[in-house]
Amino acid sequence: MDVSNYILNEIKPLHLRNTVKEAKQLFDQFPFTHYPVIDTDKLVGSFAEDDVHPSEKNEEELLNYYHFLHLYYATPKDTLLELLLIFSNNNTNIVPVVDEENNYLGYYDLCDVLDVFTSSPFFSEESTSLIVKKLERDFSMSEIAQIIESNGAQLLGSFLSGRDHEYVEVSLNVKSLDINEVMHTFRRYNYTIISAIDNDEYMQDLKSRSDYLKKYLEL
Repeated sequence: MDVSNYILNEIKPLHLRNTVKEAKQLFDQFPFTHYPVIDTDKLVGSFAEDDVHPSEKNEEELLNYYHFLHLYYATPKDTLLELLLIFSNNNTNIVPVVDEENNYLGYYDLCDVLDVFTSSPFFSEESTSLIVKKLERDFSMSEIAQIIESNGAQLLGSFLSGRDHEYVEVSLNVKSLDINEVMHTFRRYNYTIISAIDNDEYMQDLKSRSDYLKKYLEL
C-alpha cells in the first residue's frame, strides 16, 4: 500500500539557527513529541519536547543543542508496517520523510497512519498472523511470497520484525483456507515458525487499541 500521499507539510521544520524559545513555542502550539530540524534543506535530526523545554536559555540557538538530536526518518517507499515500526521504535507521533539524498520532504502524522492501518486489509480480511525465522544468508522475501502463493494463499502484509547476528525474523499477515499447508511448506524450506495467530478477537483488540491511541493523541 502506497502511503506517500499522506506526507504532510502543514508545519514547517525547525532550523539550527532557530532559538530555544521558538522551539518551545512550536511544542506549545502543536501536540507533537518531536520536531524535525533541517540545515540547508537536509534533515539533521529531531528534537524531543523533553530535551527543549527544560532549558532556560531561551535565546540560544538550537545549534548549541545539536547533541540532543534524535536521527530517525522514513522514505516515500516505506510500507505502512515499516512506518508503524519507526513510530514505535522511536516513541514518537511524528516521523520526518527524506529522499535518497536526505532532503527533507515533510512528515507523517501518527494519527493519519493509524487511520490507514485500521482501514487496511489487516482488519477487513480474515487472516492469520505468522512470524517466521530463517538464517539471514538464506533469507529471501521473494521466496516467502512464492511459498505463500504456491499454496493458494495471499500475502496481505509483511515487515522485518527482528534480527540477530545470524537470523532474521519476519512478521506476515496471510489469507489462506489452509494455513497448516502454508506452515508445512515454510518448514520444508527451513523456516522456523515462531508463532501463528488465527484469532478474530486478537485483530479486533489490536484495532481497539489503535482507535484508543488515536483518540488519546487527538486530545
